[in-house]
Amino acid sequence: MVRKPSSRRDDTRGQQQSEESDFTDKLVHINRVAKVVKGGRRFSFAALVVVGDGRGRVGFGTGKAREVPEAIRKATDRAKYAMIRVPLRDGRTLHHDVTGSYGAGKVVLRAAPAGTGVIAGGPMRAVFETMGVQDVVAKSIGTANPYNMVRATFSALTSCASPRQVASKRGKKVSEIVARRGEPGAAAVARG
Repeated sequence: MVRKPSSRRDDTRGQQQSEESDFTDKLVHINRVAKVVKGGRRFSFAALVVVGDGRGRVGFGTGKAREVPEAIRKATDRAKYAMIRVPLRDGRTLHHDVTGSYGAGKVVLRAAPAGTGVIAGGPMRAVFETMGVQDVVAKSIGTANPYNMVRATFSALTSCASPRQVASKRGKKVSEIVARRGEPGAAAVARG
């Protein structure tokens, strides 16, 4: 007698595979590290990977192993586990300018008009491309360390808020928060 596997189990496996296949990952940096032991040096590899779904979810992870593919796999798994959601304006750029810092790394992220493209350095560019941002201007001030640059970028992205979130916190309407430029009360509403 042949037992048929439960259809419920098959559905969840298919859902997990399709969910994982939506993610794009980018290897930001790989580093050979050495541990000095009694018999000499033991070499291993450290990897920094950024994972995103192209629709505002993004995460980063680090992994270390004796072989490069294993380090990349560990980093990718950690990145998928620690993803954050960033609100995007029109699905292409940030809602407002924001700064972030981590250690000696400081980054400035600015929203940009359509057609600008991704103007950012290597590690930050990987974050924006996997997240699905099409127009942004970013500047790294201070360190060029990819680990600190990515962490500073995530520090900035976690402080991003959509007008809807700001309106709900303040108890106002979205139209009061997003006032048109040139209107008489726009500056007062923006400050308030």
